[in-house]
Amino acid sequence: MNPMTERDIRAAFVNCTKGEAKRLSVPRDLADRPWEDLDYLGWRDPRAPERAYLVAELDGGPRALALRCPSPAAGEKRRGMCSLCVTTHSGGVSLMVAPKAGKAGKQGDSVGIHMCSDLACSLYVRGMRDPGPGPRVPETLSPEEKIQRTVANLSAFFAKVRS
Repeated sequence: MNPMTERDIRAAFVNCTKGEAKRLSVPRDLADRPWEDLDYLGWRDPRAPERAYLVAELDGGPRALALRCPSPAAGEKRRGMCSLCVTTHSGGVSLMVAPKAGKAGKQGDSVGIHMCSDLACSLYVRGMRDPGPGPRVPETLSPEEKIQRTVANLSAFFAKVRS
């Protein structure tokens, strides 16, 4: 992924108003992110942990989504699998819900996906982050094929939000 500025990110949102995009919290450490190892930039809002954001390079430019992600119940450690990167975690997968873009979103329509709670799919598929203890689904895909699958799944999710 190419490095992005705060301005690039705020202009890329497809499922919230310009005013909402202007007010949301953007990470302050953009210059320190491992851009070359990211398939998308994802973060949770430190002021509102039930909010998360994704930015990806799709269709020739940056596209961003605002997400809602309810906090798990205290002590809840259910095993789950991320629908983007197919990583399994104990308590590390959350249902992320994105309001649809345009008129459908204004009417309350949304799309959900189970994702790594820390939004670090790019690092899991590259073996740069450990998902913790527990069994893994055996795979024969190469790291490059896992990256391609993650990007395809991310693109499909963005398409559902924009449809």
